[in-house]
Amino acid sequence: MITLYGFPNSRSLRAVWVLEELGVEYDYRHVDMMAGEGQGEAHLARHPDGKVPALEEGELTLFESTAICRYLAERHGEPDGLLPASIEGRARVDQWMSFVVSELEQPLWTQAKHKFALPQEQRVPAVLPTAAWEFQRALGAVQRRFDGEGWLVGDRFSVADVLLAHTLSWGVQFKHRLPEGLNNYRQRCMSRPALARAIEREKPVAESE
Repeated sequence: MITLYGFPNSRSLRAVWVLEELGVEYDYRHVDMMAGEGQGEAHLARHPDGKVPALEEGELTLFESTAICRYLAERHGEPDGLLPASIEGRARVDQWMSFVVSELEQPLWTQAKHKFALPQEQRVPAVLPTAAWEFQRALGAVQRRFDGEGWLVGDRFSVADVLLAHTLSWGVQFKHRLPEGLNNYRQRCMSRPALARAIEREKPVAESE
């Protein structure tokens, strides 16, 4: 059985989204990050920084959302499903996933840290305009390679689309304006039924009842 540890509105949504796209059975465990459960001994054994997501399957324990999404697609997906069948196609998926987390997401996380995630005394508001500029520059790099039509790799939705659409939606939450083509693409991805199921699955039990 797959067990996925997560928290709403975090990177764990990517992994739950992939699980729902794959249609495999899994157990979702809510880790209350606001109550400090991430720093408990049990969770630190799964993730050395006490973050989410973390995945357990058999003897495997895995953290980092990109690694989890990639693993699930390869281990449980159909050929040419969330991962292309060809080595070249998979390399392009890996290229996009690396770009998203290192270039597109990075300035958004910088904004998040210096707005609310870091302790108050460690926040430096002066970096926020630079982070906003970096995000817009990364958007320009996306546009030079992808106009929002179709999918990132080949003619099928892949784990690369999960990563990009989720990160673009974080950008919208931070009040960034997206180019029309990329925003239409984001909305198309976010309207997938698997994502709606994933969002519902991540709700705490009391909230979903």
